[in-house]
Amino acid sequence: MNSVRKLSVLLILGLALLIIAGCGGEAVDKADTIIIGLEAEPVTLDPAQMTDFNSSRAGMEIYDSLLRFKDGSTELEPCLATDWEASEDGLEYTFTLREGVTFHDGTPFNAEAVKFNFERQLDPEHPYHDTGEFGYADFTLGMVEEVVVVDEGTVKIVLSEPFAPFLGNIAMHAAAIVSPAAIEQYGKDISINPVGTGPYKFVSWDPGVEVILEKNEDCWRGAPEVDRLIFRPIVEDQTRLTELESGNVDFIVGIPPDDLQRLKDEDKLLIVEQPSMHTWYLSLNCQKPPFDDKLVRQAANYAINKKAIVDDILKGTGVLAKNLLPPLIWGYTDDVQDYSYDPDKARALLKEAGYEEGEIEFDFHVPKSGSGMQQPVTMAEAIQADLEAVGFKVTIKQLEWGTFLDEAVKPVETNEFLMHELSWLGDNGDPDNFLYILLSGEQWPEAGFNDAFYKNDRVDQLLNEARTVSDHDRRVELYEEAQKLIADDSPVIVVDHEIQIVAMDKRIKGFELHPTGVFRFDKVTIE
Repeated sequence: MNSVRKLSVLLILGLALLIIAGCGGEAVDKADTIIIGLEAEPVTLDPAQMTDFNSSRAGMEIYDSLLRFKDGSTELEPCLATDWEASEDGLEYTFTLREGVTFHDGTPFNAEAVKFNFERQLDPEHPYHDTGEFGYADFTLGMVEEVVVVDEGTVKIVLSEPFAPFLGNIAMHAAAIVSPAAIEQYGKDISINPVGTGPYKFVSWDPGVEVILEKNEDCWRGAPEVDRLIFRPIVEDQTRLTELESGNVDFIVGIPPDDLQRLKDEDKLLIVEQPSMHTWYLSLNCQKPPFDDKLVRQAANYAINKKAIVDDILKGTGVLAKNLLPPLIWGYTDDVQDYSYDPDKARALLKEAGYEEGEIEFDFHVPKSGSGMQQPVTMAEAIQADLEAVGFKVTIKQLEWGTFLDEAVKPVETNEFLMHELSWLGDNGDPDNFLYILLSGEQWPEAGFNDAFYKNDRVDQLLNEARTVSDHDRRVELYEEAQKLIADDSPVIVVDHEIQIVAMDKRIKGFELHPTGVFRFDKVTIE
């Protein structure tokens, strides 16, 4: 083969490899890029509007908050704020801001930017309040009464009442700081034109195909080693797995349990796993028949063989749950009502509630895929069979992830879901982030995520007191009592606590899972 022909062949082969590597998107130089296979399309890249993992995993490398969680824990460390102090009465927090930080669009980060971001979410009269729907705003920042610009490098946040989890909330995604200039420029389209101060900058979003980020060379904490991150939605588990094994993607989530051990045995792959602050559960609409009756909710809870789901479907990728609060979070107790599999008990409760076999008929809404949803369709089919065995008539209705989320958080008057699957992974390591946001009577959609529309006055009293007292032991007492009452009322049916598991090409070095489930690639290298 002469040299010209040989060079031509090599060029063709090289181009082919780039095309193969870029399957589903643009051609990719794999030497400086990590391609991540997500379970579904991100919904938004505006941190104030994020409510799902696909969005936060694809987008949070773009942003910083005043504080951040340390690698591997929910312990706090400085970020855009270098220091902070609280007043003795717990009502004022003063943050000293990091100097010399600029947003990706070149505009300066300062106290005015912090004020703009928080007031955009909280103040209906803010000129840019209509740029999004801020599902986390009330939970994360709802106790903020005023944001005061002391000077360019100092901001004071005044609370309406003491709030124990406040500093942890300031490290959450909803408190991340977006460029005010970008919000003013893009308006509602800030969701698809994100601008932050983080280690990666937004390049493009091809809907249904990929989100591309590139490293921020001017990042205040140092530029990342990896040049580009590409996030691709691959809904089908087996397709996502095939893409990893063929080398078209480098990193995946949502590994099919049946394939986990085989992947662990593959030399070219690395499996990283860690217990998580995650709970997979069924949400029951407590305001509409048949689940407005506690006896019916309890019957459904006893009817489902949750251990069989964990053992036979999840196969070691989850731990059987007894409580909505995960065991990793302080304040957890397992001294709550036990709903071990008992179909006879389920039938007896239905009879006590006045229902004959087959009389209760409802739709069971299920996402086809989604962040933290494990094996949603397979699990739903097992749950359907168990419920029908005790006399319920259940029809599974499958929805795409984005549509499913939109429907799940509609207000009670227009919400058609009676039973649906959902999962939650803690944002800050505080019980408040599970029990208040998911089950407080003050957090019905659209104010929050209590899409079971559960309300118990005593539970509300306990959860509100636990938010405002600073004594840790007292908070534990309050949360333990609340957990017992919630378990008895059974507004949700908890199934398992997922073990975080990701699979990646062994060329990727230094990746660590975080308890909050958000990915961090800023310290990762490619071998």
